[in-house]
Amino acid sequence: MSLDPDTFGQLTDTIRRFVDERLRPLEGLVEEQHGVPAEIVAEMRDMGLFGLSIPEEYGGLGLTMSEEVRVVLELGRTTPAFRSVFGTNVGIGSQALVMSGTLEQKDHWLPRIANGEIITSFALTEAEAGSDSASVRTRAVRDGEDYIVTGTKRYITNADKASLFTVMARTGEAGSRGVSAFLVPADLPGVSIGTPERKMGQQGANVCDVNFDEVRVPSVNRLGAEGEGFKIAMRVLDRGRLHISALCVGIAERLIRDCVGYAKERKQFGQPIAEFQLIKAMIADSKTEAMAARALVLEVAAQKDAGEATPMEAAAAKYYASEMVGRVADRAVQLFGGAGYIADYGIERLYRDVRLFRIYEGTSQIQQLIIANETLKRGG
Repeated sequence: MSLDPDTFGQLTDTIRRFVDERLRPLEGLVEEQHGVPAEIVAEMRDMGLFGLSIPEEYGGLGLTMSEEVRVVLELGRTTPAFRSVFGTNVGIGSQALVMSGTLEQKDHWLPRIANGEIITSFALTEAEAGSDSASVRTRAVRDGEDYIVTGTKRYITNADKASLFTVMARTGEAGSRGVSAFLVPADLPGVSIGTPERKMGQQGANVCDVNFDEVRVPSVNRLGAEGEGFKIAMRVLDRGRLHISALCVGIAERLIRDCVGYAKERKQFGQPIAEFQLIKAMIADSKTEAMAARALVLEVAAQKDAGEATPMEAAAAKYYASEMVGRVADRAVQLFGGAGYIADYGIERLYRDVRLFRIYEGTSQIQQLIIANETLKRGG
């Protein structure tokens, strides 16, 4: 159920002010310290950001997909490391439970996920199972009323902060039909977290290996039936791709505003560089692409809210928006010139940050395959 327009307007206004007044001034600090200050995380909890997509009966805000993407557009006006603090709770870390959990599982976990007491994480990727996500090798072997889970997951966002993992593990045959999903608390014996990886961008949003060494997981922690894990993961990623698409659009819009401000102030040959036609061309291309991506994201979100299946549409939104923001960031560096290459202006940071969007939640190449296969299946 949608929030009434006035309430939703107040929410977006509050988030906009939070981004402008609290988050943007701290972007450089987060980059340097590789972490978000604890007082900012506390403010995010108080604002309900950890429960944006969790139903109201479990303490969340219960936003529709259309409302969620509009909130994410606002959050895109700052470094994506801030959104990552609660992003897994809103998206891939909680949605398998929201979509496929039992009433008992939801009652036990969702209220604490919604208020940020529990940080969630989504453990799918492995050394040999990234784009080929149906090939997970982590195993879950039934042992009485438990499963024994053994394996290693790679590049898991928020793993070092998570207290609950949604883990995809093999319970049966090879391929997608042999994968099942489990809720695995981080404090179970045999769970260990690797050192945060050094990476190109999005500092403060850590990724780590997660090791499961004969972890005994109660069978009541399985999500859905045995063999439904891959299907659950794809449904989760379908929604997550729209969320990331909106984030890409928000960052692109921020970059365009920064470019316009700089182009009006920076002078060369006795006039602002905004007067030069080739600068105008870069701004025009960026603005047009950002507008197209925004329209696509909002349209697909509305389709999802209407109950339509959107595997191709979500893939198209994620493919176009993530590629688009990369082009916009590249133009921004070029427009700023030497200043775009210097850390003080923040453009080079966003240039590095947005590169990941073409990789996680399905690479651009995987999105192309989904789009093509769905188009062929639907007859064009």
